[in-house]
Amino acid sequence: MRDRIIDILNMVCPYIDTDEEFNLIEDMEEDDFDAFIDELEQRFRVEIGENERSEENFESIDAIIEMIESLQ
Repeated sequence: MRDRIIDILNMVCPYIDTDEEFNLIEDMEEDDFDAFIDELEQRFRVEIGENERSEENFESIDAIIEMIESLQ
């Protein structure tokens, strides 16, 4: 799952360095964040609602994985 998320992130936002600490809500433009959410929803067959779009859920790859697993 980690590699798939990194692939999506690199496709949508190549300017985000996944080797560094990041916070996608702060570091991404809104259109890119929406595109990232859409890709996650399609590839993992989940619905990421407004409640899940918190900084806490997008502060790391591990946090994204944990959120997706909780939705499946």
